[in-house]
Amino acid sequence: MSDEIQASLRIKELKELIRFHDRQYYILNTPQITDFDYDHLMKELEALEAGFPSLVTPDSPTQRVGQDLTKDFPAYKHRFPMLSLANTYNIEELYDFDRRVREILGESTLPEYVVEYKIDGVSISLTYKNGFLTIAATRGDGEMGEVVTANIKTIRSIPLVLDKAIVEKYGLAEFEVRGEIFMEIAEFRKINEERASRMEKLFANPRNFASGSIKLQDPKITATRPLTIFTYYLLSEQPGLRSQSESLALLAELGFKVNPLYKVCSSISEVITVLQEFEEMRDTLPYEIDGAVIKVNNFQHQRQLGFIAKSPRWATAYKFKAKQAQTTLNAITWQVGRTGAITPVAELEPVILAGSQISRATLHNMDEIRRKDIRVGDTVILEKGGDVIPKVVDFVKELRQAGSIEVPVPETCPVCSGIVYRSLEEAAMYCQNSECPAQVKGRIEHFASRAAMDIEGLGEALVEQFVERGVVVTYADIYDLHLHKEELITWERFGAKSIDNLLRAIEESKQRPFYRVLFGLGIRYVGIGAARKLAAHFKSIDTLMNASTEELLQVHEIGESISNSVRAFFSNDHNIHLIGRLKDQGLQFVDMQAGASANPEFSGKTFVLTGTLQRFSRDEAGEKIRQLGGKVTSSVSKKTDVVIAGESAGSKLDKARELGIAIWDEESFETRLKEIE
Repeated sequence: MSDEIQASLRIKELKELIRFHDRQYYILNTPQITDFDYDHLMKELEALEAGFPSLVTPDSPTQRVGQDLTKDFPAYKHRFPMLSLANTYNIEELYDFDRRVREILGESTLPEYVVEYKIDGVSISLTYKNGFLTIAATRGDGEMGEVVTANIKTIRSIPLVLDKAIVEKYGLAEFEVRGEIFMEIAEFRKINEERASRMEKLFANPRNFASGSIKLQDPKITATRPLTIFTYYLLSEQPGLRSQSESLALLAELGFKVNPLYKVCSSISEVITVLQEFEEMRDTLPYEIDGAVIKVNNFQHQRQLGFIAKSPRWATAYKFKAKQAQTTLNAITWQVGRTGAITPVAELEPVILAGSQISRATLHNMDEIRRKDIRVGDTVILEKGGDVIPKVVDFVKELRQAGSIEVPVPETCPVCSGIVYRSLEEAAMYCQNSECPAQVKGRIEHFASRAAMDIEGLGEALVEQFVERGVVVTYADIYDLHLHKEELITWERFGAKSIDNLLRAIEESKQRPFYRVLFGLGIRYVGIGAARKLAAHFKSIDTLMNASTEELLQVHEIGESISNSVRAFFSNDHNIHLIGRLKDQGLQFVDMQAGASANPEFSGKTFVLTGTLQRFSRDEAGEKIRQLGGKVTSSVSKKTDVVIAGESAGSKLDKARELGIAIWDEESFETRLKEIE
């Protein structure tokens, strides 16, 4: 037997051993060997693979940590949208949820429910093909996420390869797993204690730390962070699974980590009893939770219930009562945002709340301070429930000291000493100086943020320097920074390489689509969702600028507040001037799909893609359909016009036949595209 064959056999044996021990340690929490023995197995595998590089495979445990740095997290369109859940906050709302479910299913149907803890972590989608992890993507906005596969592979509780026999047993050629990545409280505190001992800035909370870790440029750093996962949903076009509880059991059988603290309930009354038990246990859990999720157990019932807007009718999130803590209010400072809004911030004696060390909290506005009679020196009550930002909810009356100080209303802007304006219709106060440095910084930071222009490296600290030195006063000035290159290189902590990287990122940002540019402009009330709708409807900035209030209100989900704000923004000559500069600098102010001509075979029709396409990816096929005026959805219904079926098409194809829906194979789809071209 040759050396290579012997090495191949031993490598196979080592990989199976290491996967077994990974499962025992990271998933089942029942380690079978010592760390020393585990390290010995890993080192032996590394040595053999170094001696025989041709035997290294992507699924090897040694390949969990990639060697390449990346700044690129490609956009990823979810095959099945990652929907958000509607929230319930009390028992009455749970009864309403149950009533709506039974009304749709029929009063004779008694639905089962599954109750699971709602982990306060980061949602992730994992796609497996033929038993191998191929793509890991963030939730993003539910429709579009980002590919973070290299970093996710470093998390040892996520299997890279699955048991072939189990995969084949259930016919899972391709499927998707949803889960929540998180960090246990004890691990998070340990990391912060170590950082405190080195006088380094502390991380805010486990959730933010986990979120930041999966977007690091260097997977080797991610690998050092003790992240783990609970998986909670398996999506596959292969029929067979009948319920959520069966799905959880199959996930565990496949080797995924599933939170064992879930309950199947036969009635909403039983659900409420379980929720009370869950809430009593929350302080004993090793991880942060912010409530529980209630799902209709039967998958056929889930399909019957369907969806409303971006939430399923068959599930709801129940929020537990917010956690509270007491501490001293040392001072109140005033913060000026990009819109000029002046908001009070409580400066607090640091205290631990819901796994985070809190030293600042929002006080909302002056009306709230007066209504609650909160004063400097008070012992205040902090709350942090479903909100990420902690808030001051009250003060402890019996602990008020005689020397407590009432908070004065600011007469001028705390940043620029400009005039403060307060509308009779709003509780907020505003600095009227549009050139206020705080507003300028806020607008530029927003413009450069990940959701907008995503200019890598142009963060808060750098923006502050640029604004204070007068190099950048508006976001249009960002695209003139190349004219200051020689000056920038002379600044402390700057160098030719860092400046080149920044200028390259600025140049790359010119390719961002119209809706992200529109969002980046910072129009009040226009979030990323509204920007996407406005861009898709009006197709160009020129059409949008000239739109009347009535035309704006015709856009789905655009109300009076947004339409009035858009009209006000485009009535400002300064804003029009900035847009003109940005146009000249090459930014995208036209919806790139606007030029695609509609086609009668596609325009206005609803398509569903199923099975495996050989000539197109799902994203490519969907994009071509949309460019020709069609719409792509994930489920087959009476409203579906065409089903495009690739190889191994399953239940969707069967349903299309039952409903008499037109079916195209891939060749037919491609032929139609060529005829149009």
